[in-house]
Amino acid sequence: MPGTTDNGVRLLPAAERTAAAWKNGGGVTRNIAASPPDAGTDDFVWRVSLADVAGDGPFSAFPDVDRTLTMVEGAGMELTVGDDHRTVDERYAPQHFRGDVPTDCHLIDGPVVNFNVMWRRGATPPSVAVVRGHLTITGKALVVALEDEGAVVAGRALGRYDAALMNAATATAPLHAMGRTAVVTFPEPTP
Repeated sequence: MPGTTDNGVRLLPAAERTAAAWKNGGGVTRNIAASPPDAGTDDFVWRVSLADVAGDGPFSAFPDVDRTLTMVEGAGMELTVGDDHRTVDERYAPQHFRGDVPTDCHLIDGPVVNFNVMWRRGATPPSVAVVRGHLTITGKALVVALEDEGAVVAGRALGRYDAALMNAATATAPLHAMGRTAVVTFPEPTP
């Protein structure tokens, strides 16, 4: 499954990702893609990942970073972002907040998995949508299948949490999302 298709779509299989401890040690993250590709937590322009949250506690702080979090597994979380209290109990509904505001998490009923998109403040933010059905993806984008039903992009099947990265601004690929699928579009060059 790995490799680049004829139309410039690079496949990023979930099975090739390794878990990395959070900056604060409170959970694990599996990076899907970042710009630049070898960037760490302190020097990415943008980063897309999946995070396993197994217990209550603070989120890691990311100075000068904004983020979109989408819960994809679990019953939900009570988040306190600065003075703002949010109940995140609907799957596949993106939540936007600043990465450098103290954020505390209380799990509602067991572990959750979050799909995270982070970018440096001041840059044009990427667009994050969760879709199903047939559509055409154009430009710089990352497609991630979020459910077992998967998706087909550029003629290649994606299982749950597999991804496809389109690098070229002129790239176009058909997407058939049988299950809910994240589409992240970037206003700037990708790796």
